[in-house]
Amino acid sequence: MAYRVAVASSDGKVVNQHFGRSRQFLIFEITDSGEWSLVEHRENVPPCGFGDHHEDGMKRSVELLSDCSKVLVSQIGPGAEQALKLKGITAYAITDFIENAFQKLIEYDKKTFRLGV
Repeated sequence: MAYRVAVASSDGKVVNQHFGRSRQFLIFEITDSGEWSLVEHRENVPPCGFGDHHEDGMKRSVELLSDCSKVLVSQIGPGAEQALKLKGITAYAITDFIENAFQKLIEYDKKTFRLGV
C-alpha cells in the first residue's frame, strides 16, 4: 500500500530542517515497490523561533501533514513528536540525502513488517 512521507528540506535534496523551524515540507509518495515521487510542496509557518514554541502553530504544522504517515526531519522535539504521533504520524530524525533516507526508511519498514515488530 502506497503511503505519503513529508520531508523537512530547505533545498529539496537533503533532509536538513528541524520540524519546528521548517518553512516547507516536501510531500512524497512511496509505492509498494519502493519507488517514490514528489507529489507536492507545502509552505509552513514555523511554530518555533528563538526558543519560543507556539502551540497553535504546532497544531497547524501537524494538521498540514495529516495525510502523511511519516515525517523525515533533521531534529524534532518531544512535544512535536508526540503531537504527530497522536495523529498517527511517525517522525524520523535523520540528516541525509533524501534518496538515501528513503532507502533506509524502506529497508527499515521491510524488516519491521516482516518481523511483526
